[in-house]
Amino acid sequence: MKKQQTSLIVVATLLVVIAALSRVILYPHNFSPIIGMALFAGAVIMDKKLAFVLPIAAMLLSDVLFEVFNIAPGFWGWGQIVGYGILALITVMAFTMKNRSVWNILGYSVASSLLFFFLSNSGYFFIENHTYHTYPQTASGYVACLEAGIPFLKSGVLADLTYSFVLFGSYFLLQKFAFNKKVTA
Repeated sequence: MKKQQTSLIVVATLLVVIAALSRVILYPHNFSPIIGMALFAGAVIMDKKLAFVLPIAAMLLSDVLFEVFNIAPGFWGWGQIVGYGILALITVMAFTMKNRSVWNILGYSVASSLLFFFLSNSGYFFIENHTYHTYPQTASGYVACLEAGIPFLKSGVLADLTYSFVLFGSYFLLQKFAFNKKVTA
């Protein structure tokens, strides 16, 4: 039984790393696995430390690859730290996903997309906007900042749903068929 549990953790780890590498491969199309990785790790990996470490390490790995291969800036400021914090928050949120049904995965994925949208755009407006002066520091400037993120929200929701279902679905199928483990939805 312990060997089977170790195998499932290895499979979960591989799924998260593969998703992180796809972030680099699919750049700049804003089709990122980040939300799916955090949801998957938080909901599936029982070791809470490992659940935090895997998506953050995968995100860090992809950021390093961006920098090393000069694909995009891998390290770019406070907004990135906000992004890592949001990723950790989504992982915590996924701890509450007790029933990994299609509807729950769908709901958590969309809720996480919206949470990421609001927190990342707010983080930009309140933290980095002071440096870049992209938007006026007014209520209408904040609304303009949110509006500017809507195209990213649309593609983000699609990516988040896709990766969530690929990760959870692959894990489900591997549990059921490769490990002959009874799966409860």
